[in-house]
Amino acid sequence: MRIDELDAALIRLLTDSPQLPVLECARRLGVARGTVISRLARLHEHGVIEGIVPRIDPRGLGYALTAFCQVEIDQKVGHDKVATALARAIPEIVDMHTVTGIADMQLRVVAHDADQLQSVLDRIALVPGVARTASSIALRTHFSSRVLPLVEHTAGA
Repeated sequence: MRIDELDAALIRLLTDSPQLPVLECARRLGVARGTVISRLARLHEHGVIEGIVPRIDPRGLGYALTAFCQVEIDQKVGHDKVATALARAIPEIVDMHTVTGIADMQLRVVAHDADQLQSVLDRIALVPGVARTASSIALRTHFSSRVLPLVEHTAGA
């Protein structure tokens, strides 16, 4: 789907202030309320916007440590069963991807401290279908879920 500068401005506005009412979006963008409503509907319909929710920073909840966990799974169990079991059992998993390469899945996990991280990793290893894990701790997060530059690039293309 092609987006234009107005779409990009609307996305930027709602990224910065997810609870902004439609009428206020229209006022700030200098367009009619109906224009904002139709743009949002089109962006949702084409899967550009999945939802408008506040961004939650796990650090604000006391989860100061971020780590990445590579998971090798038992191929007889399958990715979907393991993914479902991990999601249900481990709330500290904030991102989960099936990947290519040496591992089958890549997880981003959060923890309050190193002791809790060890507990999270131990619980991951105990999920049926998980054959092996390897992990690394993030020393600094420069950015996360960075999509606005991509939106602006796409709108300008």
